[in-house]
Amino acid sequence: MRISRARLTPIVAAGAVLAAALAGVGLPTAPATAAAGCRIDYVPNNWTGGFTANIRISPGDTAVNGWTVTWTWGGDQRITNGWSAEVSQSGAAVTARNVAWNASVPAGGSTEFGVQGTAGANTAGPTGFALNGVPCNGATPPPPTTAPPTTAPPTTAPPTTTPPTTAPPTTPPPPTTPPPAGCGTAVLCDGFENQTGSVPSGDWTVVHPDCSGTGAAAIDTATTHSGSRSLRIDGTVGYCNHVFVRATRDLSTLGAVRYARFWVRHTTALPTSHVTFLAMADAADGGKDLRMGGQNGALQWNRASDDATLPEQSPSGVALSMPLATNRWSCVEFMVDGAQGRLNTWVDGAAVTGLTVDGTPTHDIDGQWLNRTWRPQLTDLRLGWESYGEGADTLWFDDVAVGASRIGC
Repeated sequence: MRISRARLTPIVAAGAVLAAALAGVGLPTAPATAAAGCRIDYVPNNWTGGFTANIRISPGDTAVNGWTVTWTWGGDQRITNGWSAEVSQSGAAVTARNVAWNASVPAGGSTEFGVQGTAGANTAGPTGFALNGVPCNGATPPPPTTAPPTTAPPTTAPPTTTPPTTAPPTTPPPPTTPPPAGCGTAVLCDGFENQTGSVPSGDWTVVHPDCSGTGAAAIDTATTHSGSRSLRIDGTVGYCNHVFVRATRDLSTLGAVRYARFWVRHTTALPTSHVTFLAMADAADGGKDLRMGGQNGALQWNRASDDATLPEQSPSGVALSMPLATNRWSCVEFMVDGAQGRLNTWVDGAAVTGLTVDGTPTHDIDGQWLNRTWRPQLTDLRLGWESYGEGADTLWFDDVAVGASRIGC
């Protein structure tokens, strides 16, 4: 019996300017009593379109050896980079784990890490800070032993001057060109920051399947997900206008299971006709491509050898996929298991039911896909644009990673 699949709606994951209560004022002088004496101090540095933040961890009167800090965004912030911690985000939930050198924090001591992110419209700050699962900063405080004063003014007056526009001097600055966050042991992990010209080179090469037309690929410095560079694809209509940028890194060490993560932004909604923006040659299928793109306005996978689609292109099948949001960055992940013939897809951390092959044929989803044995042996990775009947688009790709385990957003 297979697990039934419910329709999922896309998660909007545009970043937002952080506006926590501690914004720009440094560390508070009179923290609230925490459930176990722990305290998380969050000090952001905001600007239009982005932010950095320094987070100080103080475990209180109990030492910790290994720590995990969690919080929940009140707005729609999106972390793009972190330092001195392994930081991941799923929806509004953020998890930060220690690195090797700062795992131990003594009683009464503290350690710090930082994050960088993008900014949008919703400015509600973070809430629900916890250290190793214990709520901090006064969450569910115990009753006071004496009645609190009712008329005495606070011991420290609130600041009356404009908060500083930069973080306190103790905040470590983020790298000028940070690598993509959360790459782990990925074989390929690239944010295009080492590109020195306008034509992709080094770890990437421009290819034109079939014939060269008006489609173009270039390194862009005007629109990026993180750092100062991204890959821009100007996709045009017409069979001969196909253009891709292929990774030159050897991906043969990945084995049967391949995970990938990339950030993508585009300007035009996916059309009714079939288009492709990612392709991988399958050595077990005569070198034909496994393709990711769109059809009927929603994301889809396509197998070039027999034109099988995932999901099936029925109204019910398409409804189990989702559009690719325009004019904002989306995090797309996938896993292909060549030994088991499985495929999973996530968008902004959420699994997409219609883009899943689980080995058991299901009508409207992978029934057509599994009409024959499928055991792919993928050999490369290409990002670009193919249009077969209609559909021109401008796309940007950034923070691309491919590895043998899930990399995450």
